[in-house]
Amino acid sequence: MVRIGQVMYLHKDAYAEYKKRHSELWPEMRAALKEYGASNYSIFLNEATGQTFAYLEVPDEATYNKIADTEVCKKWWRYMAPLMDTNPDNSPVTTDLKEMFHLD
Repeated sequence: MVRIGQVMYLHKDAYAEYKKRHSELWPEMRAALKEYGASNYSIFLNEATGQTFAYLEVPDEATYNKIADTEVCKKWWRYMAPLMDTNPDNSPVTTDLKEMFHLD
């Protein structure tokens, strides 16, 4: 299992809406995440900075990365774009984190 950690950047006035939208995650987005291998997925917020820390596990990172090519993922990115820093294609600006320690 590959563990992925990333930081994303929310607009400070969007915390409640971000949480609301994730609590109402579209069934088709949930299904796509599972189809492309995501499990044990959590997102945490640093309220002082607007940074989120996302953690998920996937069997294969290359397979998981193909979710970015799906229509539902692109639609989700457009939906979330007003709430966070994004790239020109509406994908979230992310900083990939390097795993430094893991304890089972």
